[in-house]
Amino acid sequence: MVNVCLACLAIMTVACAGAARAEASMKTEWRKLTEEEERVIVRKGTEAPFTGKFERHAEKGVYTCRRCGAALYRAEDKFDATCGWPAFEDAVPGAVRRVPDADGQRTEILCATCGGHLGHVFTGERLTPRDTRHCVNSISLDFVAEADTGKTFEKALFAGGCFWGVEYYLQQARGVIRAVSGYTGGRTEHPTYRQVCAGGTGHIEAVEVLYDPRQTAYEKLARLFFEIHDPTQEGRQGPDIGEQYRSAVFVRDGMQKTTAEKLIARLRAKGIQVVTRIEPAKTFWPAESSHQDYYFVKGSTPYCHRPVKRFDD
Repeated sequence: MVNVCLACLAIMTVACAGAARAEASMKTEWRKLTEEEERVIVRKGTEAPFTGKFERHAEKGVYTCRRCGAALYRAEDKFDATCGWPAFEDAVPGAVRRVPDADGQRTEILCATCGGHLGHVFTGERLTPRDTRHCVNSISLDFVAEADTGKTFEKALFAGGCFWGVEYYLQQARGVIRAVSGYTGGRTEHPTYRQVCAGGTGHIEAVEVLYDPRQTAYEKLARLFFEIHDPTQEGRQGPDIGEQYRSAVFVRDGMQKTTAEKLIARLRAKGIQVVTRIEPAKTFWPAESSHQDYYFVKGSTPYCHRPVKRFDD
């Protein structure tokens, strides 16, 4: 028999009770499911093919978990696999968990936030460039139209040199629905890449991040930002030199401002001479299509950005 002191037992009891309360609190935020939704999402059933409301759905937006509301798939990753169920070639980073199916052959996919059953994932079919098909039950999904994404999810805006590299790392972070390269901070409306590079617009290259607060936090994204670029360089980033390459965090509210200030203070306390500015968010102008997903389209990695651990925890 293992001897456990009463104090330790008390601590363990309180910890377990706290975890149970936290889980119960989380579940109270889950949506109430119909009997059919529960059959599929909870008991891992499958809806009949060609019957789901999202099988032929083509609207722009974000597909979310029917039970907990977490962002799962982007409309731009949806494709017609003619299989009878919605098909996606990729998921929001970290949003979907893969586990061996009970049948011992397939791979089941679950919502990483609540564990709800989504469907199965298949590879080797050569249907898309990513060679991946997430076959999802419509009944496991909900949908947020593009016009409503700003109300349902949250945004962050960072500038740290060439937007190609900043975008590359941020768009792979857990919970990031979309990372868009563009321009902000200046006076010129609808600026072009050529205008910004020439100077005089006041704009700098930046990346706007749309993220799901159920899966990540602003502080995690801000910390990543400070670790994927050099915050000690003014008006440049590596070999890229110019006013459009300065380091800045554009904040949308008091929480973002406080978080950015705290992180900069921590870095300066370690002797890192941070020059990153904190400024109120201004109008963000998306860059031309040729600048979006640049490194993924090119099939290479950034030359002026690299991850460097700067925080101890």
